[in-house]
Amino acid sequence: MLNAVIFDLDGTLVDTPYVIVQTALAALEEKGCTGPTADAIRATIGLPLTIAFSGLLGLPEDHGNVLGCVDEYRRLWRERVVPRSKEFLYPGVLEGIAQLHQSGVRMGVATSKAQAGAVAQLEAAGIARYFEVVAGYDAVSRPKPEPDLALYVVDKLGVLPESAVVVGDTTHDLLMARAAGLRAIAVTYGAQSEATLRGESPPFVAQDFAGVLAILKSLA
Repeated sequence: MLNAVIFDLDGTLVDTPYVIVQTALAALEEKGCTGPTADAIRATIGLPLTIAFSGLLGLPEDHGNVLGCVDEYRRLWRERVVPRSKEFLYPGVLEGIAQLHQSGVRMGVATSKAQAGAVAQLEAAGIARYFEVVAGYDAVSRPKPEPDLALYVVDKLGVLPESAVVVGDTTHDLLMARAAGLRAIAVTYGAQSEATLRGESPPFVAQDFAGVLAILKSLA
């Protein structure tokens, strides 16, 4: 049975992992915090920005350098990335999300972005109207990979965890789904490699968004 689908955003619906890395590098340079590599930044994708920059800089989350980099990152993202969100949609996402909505599947988003930023990006991409619930990391006390975000979304949708599926491109998504009692589809076209994702033994793996839709259709 399938009543609802919870999508991650970056690396799952929008092709932004490279942009995330470049934006983080620019923010670090602007704030004089050079040092973290592109690979190190990519490994943090899927975590809230404060946690990501804290780990990259080896500083507490409330340190001035961490907060400064987070603010600069968000400024650059709003300025350079959000206006281009529609062009970053992965092939098949716009049509596929519309088809799922038309079929009656209920949909939400669970992202490590701040709530306001996630809504702005979905609106700019032209797909916000299809999601009944958009939950950023700041909607709960414990972000991914804890189960809170997934449980928050299924509660708002009024569905049981076992009738919902998480779709995401990182192990943070898979661990969240497992802890919350949801099935998961790992997508291999985002931030993390197929080998890394398969290390968490996801129930389903998709190579592209058409593959996601085929799995969801089989579950429905």
